[in-house]
Amino acid sequence: MNTWNKICTLSLVHFMAYPEMQSGEGDFVATIHEIGKRNFFGALELGTINQPAERSNIVQALREYDLQVAYGAQPLILSQNLNLNAFELQPRLNALQTIKYAIDQAAEIGVTNFVILSGKDPGETLRQQAYVILEESILNLGAYALQYGIHIILETFDRSIDKKVLVGPSFEAAEIAKKIRRSMPSFGLLYDMGHMPLLDETPLPALQILQGTLAEVHLGNCVKTPGHTGYGDKHPGFGYQGGVNSTAELVEFIQALFATGYLSKSPATDELPWLGFEIRPQDGETTQHVLDNIQETWQQAWAQIEDLIETGE
Repeated sequence: MNTWNKICTLSLVHFMAYPEMQSGEGDFVATIHEIGKRNFFGALELGTINQPAERSNIVQALREYDLQVAYGAQPLILSQNLNLNAFELQPRLNALQTIKYAIDQAAEIGVTNFVILSGKDPGETLRQQAYVILEESILNLGAYALQYGIHIILETFDRSIDKKVLVGPSFEAAEIAKKIRRSMPSFGLLYDMGHMPLLDETPLPALQILQGTLAEVHLGNCVKTPGHTGYGDKHPGFGYQGGVNSTAELVEFIQALFATGYLSKSPATDELPWLGFEIRPQDGETTQHVLDNIQETWQQAWAQIEDLIETGE
């Protein structure tokens, strides 16, 4: 029997494990059965689902396996080049309209958290102006999502290697999050362990900087070596050749989550913090390979964490 389910909820970023379904088409219910039968994950992070009937069937499948659900709009935003901090009005309005339609979809499957990302970084000179526009856009989306009881979550990405977006480094992300939370307390950030090296950050002090603003955390890997086939934000599995993160780094990251209060040995509420695995099959790999990699790495890491908890370290 696992002990982590009293401390956190493990989620799977579905659209990354099943990248062929990012278009919103496919047998989502069959994949939920595949995942549910593993009896490992407690939640799924889904993306675009085009067919209303499929959304209805998904709700039933989630209930069957007692899986919580969130919505990730990252593939939608990236594939359509949506920019919530665009200086031009029309592209920004288009981004807002498209994302609001996705919020409508998300409400149908019963999500509470809806994850977005910022638009392209305009450079140092125009950065503060872009932050003002982004804040306005997020507050706009938050007001719209409120009718469904949905919270807007902003995921941070790299600024200089792959996605090259505005948000961004943790110290800047924490600043804008605190500002937005004054008007929208339900807003929070999502920090991805797989993006951390691309931001030239480490678990500490990054997670200390983000204290009080984190709504979710993702676990994953990346490659920082230019010229490598996996270079950038391609989400390889733990221990991937040329990658940064393996079991040891996962243990260190989990320790930092405890040290900064995101995780607690004795959670104060029944709403446990989420740890979402964002891993994508690489060349020659299958989704089943990804799921096996996640489970094996997590179980190895958690065994070490349990030992540390028992010894009081």
